This record gives sequence, structure tokens and C-alpha cells, in this order.
Amino acid sequence: MKSIDRYMARLIALPLFSTLFIAAMLLILDRIRRLFDFVATQGGPVSVVWKMLANLLPEYLGLGIPIGLMLGVLLAFRRIATSSELDVMRGVGMSYARLLRVPYMYAIVLAAANIAIVGYVQPIARYNYEKLRFELRTGALGASVKVGEFTHLGDRMTMRIEGSRDKGRKLSGIFVHAQTPKGDWVGVTAEGGQFLATDDPNVIIFRLTNGTLIHNRANFPTPRTLSFSSHDLPIDLPKFESFRTRGGKNLEYTLPQLAKLGHANVSEAQRDSSRAEFHFRLAEVVSMFLLPLLAVALGVPPKRSSSALGVFLSIVMVVTYHKVNQYAASVGERGAIDPLIALWVPFLMFAGLIVWMYYTVAHVPGGQPIGALERFFSKTWKLIVRYLPGRNRRGAAA
Repeated sequence: MKSIDRYMARLIALPLFSTLFIAAMLLILDRIRRLFDFVATQGGPVSVVWKMLANLLPEYLGLGIPIGLMLGVLLAFRRIATSSELDVMRGVGMSYARLLRVPYMYAIVLAAANIAIVGYVQPIARYNYEKLRFELRTGALGASVKVGEFTHLGDRMTMRIEGSRDKGRKLSGIFVHAQTPKGDWVGVTAEGGQFLATDDPNVIIFRLTNGTLIHNRANFPTPRTLSFSSHDLPIDLPKFESFRTRGGKNLEYTLPQLAKLGHANVSEAQRDSSRAEFHFRLAEVVSMFLLPLLAVALGVPPKRSSSALGVFLSIVMVVTYHKVNQYAASVGERGAIDPLIALWVPFLMFAGLIVWMYYTVAHVPGGQPIGALERFFSKTWKLIVRYLPGRNRRGAAA
């Protein structure tokens, strides 16, 4: 790489990776509170929150990588434009096409990473996330026994614990009520206890100390009572249903699986939904090769202007295109429009707009595709500042 290429690579790298990190953190912070609430409500271990977040990370990266690429290139060109470095580069004969060499190196690498994420990693991570949610709801992850609340272990046992110490190893104030398949019931109160593992993974021992056991059966004239200093109560762990296999939803299919389903001997609705998801993912990845052109068009402000309108407009355009793609995918999934048309016609329109904007900046003397918007917002801001109440008071006092 030549010195100018290394310089451009450094300018792009910092905002690109900063944007990726900040976007991922914002999305994680938005979700982490809900995950903690969900896990706490289901009584699952806290460690599962981090597993669920790890499985959501590929989805966040699939959204963050295009925006990171966009802002990285845009802010790099904005910096060299506002510092007049771009004028010097243009003056010595460097064209915009030459300056886009490094941005397209980034685009190729990030597009390859993105297609690996959305095509292969994200479907598997999505399935694992849904599996964790299912296991939390069914208790397969080992729901915790909450202090001061009645906890049901299967359909035949209810337990209540008044106190817990040493990370749950020492329990106190214990009440247990259990029923047997024969119709017997057992009620136990004990001062303390602890759970012990057995050789059978489906059975655990609840060792109780200093308590009373009441055993009743229909043919007993009176319930039997037993006081004990130590008593082992076997507990059969409830059996949980298995989670479905991967592929219950299109989001859980990889790209080759979606391509195969789109031409398989299945129902027309399934073919349409598979093809819509396949073209949606491809269109999102291919659109990344348009982002360097859009970044140049919006990152170079008009002369004697330091407006950041292009930064704002770039994010709006990328997010709007993503939402249009989501709507087009839903329309194609319903079979109202062929998914090929529903997804790629908006792409061609988006590409045409970007190419025109880039051509205007790069090849039209004095061209500025958002010049009219710049002037409009500049005049609007001046009017707002002029009629601010505080400004009017200061002018009157002067």
C-alpha cells in the first residue's frame, strides 16, 4: 500500500470500529434489562443472560457492520474535505475513484464477514437463543428455588424455603409437600437441609435435618408422624420435552438451505417465504458495495460549509433502505409479489440514486447532490436563531 492508502486506512479504521462497538453496546444495553427480567421471572440462573446475549451478537453485527462501514468512509472523506487535504489530492491528479481503493478493500472484507454472519452464524445463533428461551420456560436449565415462595418441582411436589446461605448449599425453614402415584401424600417440615446428587441423573436427594414428617394414605385411620434428626427425601426430577429441531423458522436456515427450499417440492407458501428471506439477506450484503459511493457523496460538504447534514442523512438513508427491504420481504413472503422483484427493484432504485449522487460530486464541476438541502437547513437554522427569545432580549438590552 502506498502512503496515501495507509493514511486513508487509518482515517477509516477508527470511526468504523468505534461505530461497531458503540452500536453493539447500545443494542446490548437495550436488550440486557429485558433479558434479566425474563430470566429472573422464569427463575433461571443469571449466567444464561450472557449466553443469550452472545447468541444475539451476530444479529447486532449484521445490522452494525453496514452502518460502521458507511460512517467510517464518510467521516474519513469529511475530514480530508474540511481540512482542504482533498483539494490538494485532487490538485495533484488523484481522482475519487483512486481514493476509493481503500474503502472498497474495507467493503470487500466486511461484506465477506457479513455474508458469513447472516448466512451461517446468525441462523445457528438464533436457534440457540430460542432454545435457551424454551429451556428457561420449561425449567430445563434448572429453575432456582426462590426464598419465601412456593416452588413446584413437577406435578407432584411443592417446596418452600425460608432461608438460604452459602450460595444455596445450606437451606433453612423448609416445607415440602409431595404426592405419590398411589395417592399417598407426605408433608415435611425441617430446620435445615441440602440437595445432594446421586448416580441417577434423574433423581436427587434432599437431606433434611431436625424435622417432622407426616405420611397419609386413604386406608390409614390417622396420618403417621415421624420426628427425625436426619432424613433423606428422594426427589424425581421432572422430565422436560425436547426442543424442536433447527429450521422451524426461516431465520434459522442458512443461505444454502434457503436456496434449496426455494426450489424444493414444498408448499408454495414455504417456497415464497424461503425465497424472500434468501433475497433479503443477499440484497442487504450486496448493498454494502454501494455504501462507499454514498459516503463520498454525503461526506464532502459544499465549500465554506461545515454542516454535518450528510452524516445525519446517510444514517437515515441506510436505515430507511433496511426498513424498505424488510417490508418488501414480508410482501414477497405472502406471495403478493415475486420475492425477486420485491427485493431487487428497491435495490436498483437505491443504487441508481447513489450512483447519481456520486457522479454529481465526482464529475460535475461544483456539483453537490445535497446542496439544496444544505442551503435550506442553513437558512432555516438562521431564522430559528434570529427569533430565539433569549437572543431578542439581549438585542433589546443592547
